[in-house]
Amino acid sequence: MRHAMVTAGTKGLGLKVTESLLKSGYRVTVTYLNDHERAKALQDKWGIEYVQIVRTDVTKGDDCKELVTRAQAFAGRIDVCIHNAGPYVFEKKKLVDYEESEWNAMIDGNLTSSFHLMKEVVPIMRKQKFGRIVFYGFQGANNAPGWIYRSAYAAAKVGLVSLMKTISIEEAEYGITANMVCPGNIMGEMKEATIEEARHHKDQNTPIGRSGTGEDIARTVMFLCEDNADMVTGTVIEVTGGVDVIHRYR
Repeated sequence: MRHAMVTAGTKGLGLKVTESLLKSGYRVTVTYLNDHERAKALQDKWGIEYVQIVRTDVTKGDDCKELVTRAQAFAGRIDVCIHNAGPYVFEKKKLVDYEESEWNAMIDGNLTSSFHLMKEVVPIMRKQKFGRIVFYGFQGANNAPGWIYRSAYAAAKVGLVSLMKTISIEEAEYGITANMVCPGNIMGEMKEATIEEARHHKDQNTPIGRSGTGEDIARTVMFLCEDNADMVTGTVIEVTGGVDVIHRYR
């Protein structure tokens, strides 16, 4: 039985990925930070033999180490690592208006956390001769664009693109792939919605006529986790429905 580890996988986009993995027969170790009730509800629904919940602050190296240790103990292997966690600043701010603590939160949560996790996960995957790693980014991250009011977040994710591509090359000989999925403007309840639900709620702000959903992201992630997806590595996949996310403030 395959085993996946999903950070921040108890709600939002992460929940849809977790549910897709469980429906496909995976056991899943899922992290949460503050919402214990949602995490416990997920575990109660699927059972403790299939879901392990671990409170984790991914900005802390010790937390990441404990997470991977517990994940390995839970299933004896880690086949998939989905790094869904990562802070985002909704307040519109130019770079010079950031406090140092805000800058550090974005870099640590989105980039340094990936370093901590990879240090612990990759050696396990090497021994297995198999691994699937998926990070999250934003539209255009592959080309290092400027994103007004999102400087710290954008810098972290663009750095993560290069990190992801480097891992994909360094670890290819061990059967490990690394890729990035970039969601579009998926807001509110649509993060946990299905594609069918979105088709009944037209969205004229999206060229395809509906909002993106958590299911759209989960379908993409599940493809990248397949055994036969080994030719897809070092790739950035955008799931945006044609929306120009980063230029909507201009």
